[in-house]
Amino acid sequence: MKKILLILSVICASAVAAQAKLNVVATLADFGSIAKEIGGDKVDVTVMAKPTEDPHFVDARPSFVVQLRTADVLIDGGAELEIGWLPPLLQNARNPKIEVGKPGRVQASQGIRLMNVPANVTRAAGDVHALGNPHFMVDPIIAKTVAQHIAQSYSAIDAANAASYDANYKKFEATINAKLQEWGAALLPFKGQNVVAYHDSWPYFAHRFGVNIDIFLEPKPGIPPSPSHLVEVIAQMKAKNVKVIIVEPYHDRKIAEKAASATGAKVIDFSQFPGGIPGTESYVKLIDALVSRLTAAMK
Repeated sequence: MKKILLILSVICASAVAAQAKLNVVATLADFGSIAKEIGGDKVDVTVMAKPTEDPHFVDARPSFVVQLRTADVLIDGGAELEIGWLPPLLQNARNPKIEVGKPGRVQASQGIRLMNVPANVTRAAGDVHALGNPHFMVDPIIAKTVAQHIAQSYSAIDAANAASYDANYKKFEATINAKLQEWGAALLPFKGQNVVAYHDSWPYFAHRFGVNIDIFLEPKPGIPPSPSHLVEVIAQMKAKNVKVIIVEPYHDRKIAEKAASATGAKVIDFSQFPGGIPGTESYVKLIDALVSRLTAAMK
């Protein structure tokens, strides 16, 4: 009987320990990766969108509502990237802990100066975001700011482990600071060179590392490439001697390959999200891979 009671007490203690972890939901894999690094073994992190999904058009599954309903923390972009699918899920979840303004809601764009804020937003402009370009996480300096927001949120909710969250943030910050020198040095020889992208996902990456990514296979954001636009892009690539086209997992690689075959350029697989391309299971490994692939293609 004593053995049974002991076993039961161990099971109960394990259950309490499991419940003590913060239940964190991240909309996208970049937020999720950093959420895990800051939380360590104090958090359970669920990522809603797959790293190979277009973040604009994520299929809203019923399981998402359950995840949001039980979340202690929600991390989203806060810059309308998820506007097509997140709001109705939040409405159905009805979780006051993750409402805007509460400690359990981290909107990653808080305090960040967004690029490409449009003067006017009309349907004619395509899929343009009124608050500015929301693809900011591929700038590692911005990622540090987001990591700090996450650490502050965790600490506000779980003060007993605040020192752990702060230590994990400082470790992440130091890693990024060290890697920035390495990444910057690798891309420095290619400063000012032009790169073509399928979608306008890369202004922050381009700004941070000194390359130009302002020619797009899409005629307007979210509008599929047309044959006439592709002819224009090929002409621009030839005029500017562009040798690299970057394509994300959810875009039509065949269109990029057409442009590449007409210009002698290389098509390289890129991703905004850890896990979107092989060997990128963490944020730092993702930026490592992007810098490595880009430098190899531009040599």
